[in-house]
Amino acid sequence: MVLIALILRLAVIPFDTIEDLMDADHIHAWEQGNVARALVAGQGFGSPFVSTQASAIMPPVYPLIVAVIFEVFGVHTARSIFAVHAFDSLINSLACIPIFLVARRSFGEQVANWAAWVWVFFPYGIYFAAAWAWSTHLLLLCLLWLLYLAQDLERSPRLGLWCGFGLLAGFAGLTEPSILAVIPFLLALAAWRLAHGGKPWMLPGMVASLTLAATISPWLIRDAVVFHRFIPMRDSMGLELWMGNNGDSTRWTSDNKHPLHDARELADYNSMGELAYMDHKKQQAKSYIEGHPRWYAWMSARRAVYLWTGYWSFDPAYLAQEPADPENIPFATGLTVLGMAGLVLAWRSRPFEAIRYGGVLFLFPVVYYFSHPEPYHMRTLDPLLVMLGCFAIRTLRQRAKTMVLHPGGHDAPGKRH
Repeated sequence: MVLIALILRLAVIPFDTIEDLMDADHIHAWEQGNVARALVAGQGFGSPFVSTQASAIMPPVYPLIVAVIFEVFGVHTARSIFAVHAFDSLINSLACIPIFLVARRSFGEQVANWAAWVWVFFPYGIYFAAAWAWSTHLLLLCLLWLLYLAQDLERSPRLGLWCGFGLLAGFAGLTEPSILAVIPFLLALAAWRLAHGGKPWMLPGMVASLTLAATISPWLIRDAVVFHRFIPMRDSMGLELWMGNNGDSTRWTSDNKHPLHDARELADYNSMGELAYMDHKKQQAKSYIEGHPRWYAWMSARRAVYLWTGYWSFDPAYLAQEPADPENIPFATGLTVLGMAGLVLAWRSRPFEAIRYGGVLFLFPVVYYFSHPEPYHMRTLDPLLVMLGCFAIRTLRQRAKTMVLHPGGHDAPGKRH
């Protein structure tokens, strides 16, 4: 499965991604690559914008990986850009393994096989791995292994296991801090199930939490030393909030107002300094939200709908910027419907699995409803929807067979499905 998935993803890379990231405009806008370039130049974690400032915008893991690739193959060479996409494709392909393992524990061998094979040919998996050089793929893999470990945590209070979960959770947080929204939920669910079974839970929970804190603390200390302020993982929330809440509802975000695309914003960023600029954007966003609460509520609802269905607008001005939306909406919506159907069916037969999957699906994207979404934000959740969707199809298929074999609606005595 992994080999076939990797071949498919590698085969797609040359179609446009090499040229894109070798193009001056794309290089300029590739934030992860800008930080990696600063690292290779010995400037530390520099700004993802065109600036010489130190920065706390990008978490450290993925820029470090890109920096290693740049060190080996050259900065923004054709070979290095291909290597970045090949790395993402490999990571995305390796997700077949935890998808199979997690789904087998949750829903059985057949669903596990289906889900892993679906991932091999999954359109979003192929496209985004081959075309989107970002931390999404590594985060996706981390979340799957966290779910696998969480299934173990619920059965065992072994401190080494809980320590390993905390270590992986910290690494995932340093890859993309949004994942930290689901970690307390997974720990709390595991602790509750241990307590319900009469097993010790407090010490394992403390070990996992302390390991997580120790893993992310070097980055927090670095930020405090550099900026003389406590920064919770990254300092860009002010800009992210303003990008989605400035009165412009043509699109789900205002890329044209970003410092990478607006010379005036970049000038403000460079003259004010990163923290002052982010504080300023946060204040602008808060002022607009407070002055337009109905607009904000409506936009937050639209953002949630967009993330789960792919639908934003059919306005010609919008479609001129996002021409693939009409084809994407049925696929994204169908994936969500299947995933939600699987969640409902799991609740009836496997309630704890439904709680675990549902909690992650609910918590992870919440921050994007209130700031602004990007299509790649949901890719981390795609494997969960695939597993739930396969479970839904298998369950409904079995029910259809049962109805054919037993038109009265009753199963044969003693038969289990």
